[in-house]
Amino acid sequence: MLSVERFSLNILSLQDMMTNEEKIDLIQQEQHGFHPVVPFNASEERLCKLDFTSQNKNLNATILNDTDLFSAYITRLLHEQKAKFGIGGYAEHRTIYQRSKVFDTEDAEPRRLHLGIDIWGEALTPVMAPLDGTVHSFAFHGSFGNYGTTIILQHQIDTFSFYTLYGHLNLAALKNLSVNQTIKKGTPFAAFGIPSENGYWPPHLHFQIIFDMENYEGDFPGVCQFSKKDQWLAQCPDPDIILQLNQYVTT
Repeated sequence: MLSVERFSLNILSLQDMMTNEEKIDLIQQEQHGFHPVVPFNASEERLCKLDFTSQNKNLNATILNDTDLFSAYITRLLHEQKAKFGIGGYAEHRTIYQRSKVFDTEDAEPRRLHLGIDIWGEALTPVMAPLDGTVHSFAFHGSFGNYGTTIILQHQIDTFSFYTLYGHLNLAALKNLSVNQTIKKGTPFAAFGIPSENGYWPPHLHFQIIFDMENYEGDFPGVCQFSKKDQWLAQCPDPDIILQLNQYVTT
């Protein structure tokens, strides 16, 4: 009989042999069973795409550096589009990160390429687990422009293990939370945080898939240098394979 340690090593070895395409395919095979991460009724509600690249000439430093003005800008866009949520950002080269030194690096090149999908909406919007998981880690990153309240879940599909990161949450979500705690599919375990709890951003959820947490706990890069995009995008595939929301975006 294999020991627990030997069995775990065998699982890890099998997972290491999988290609990223095989990992993505495994997740996609389970799409029919995923629970929505946010409450959205596609038959009655609308999603709009938000652009935070240099192509968006309506965003300027005055708006970006004032969280109240930035929040009002997001609210106005959602109202004009009659949308419940604004969504987008995966692999987007964003100018908005100039608002915080969090995204500076020791190199000349700052971090600007977004590795997750953002869902912008009202504060305290519930966040639900898309599939069964356990709490890998959590933390509060309170500096201006950072993640704010952050929770990372670990999931298992057959012998394949991966992670989902939820950033910019409400601080109350961390109360009574513990590592290895089970979070069942569909459970509302957090909500969009207010600016003082979410890193001083307009209320939204940063949702990211991660294949290997490496040595991170309660944190993981959600933005990378553009020159290193290939390695980071391979590590963090398009989160819409779980969210399945882009199909509802109106133009």
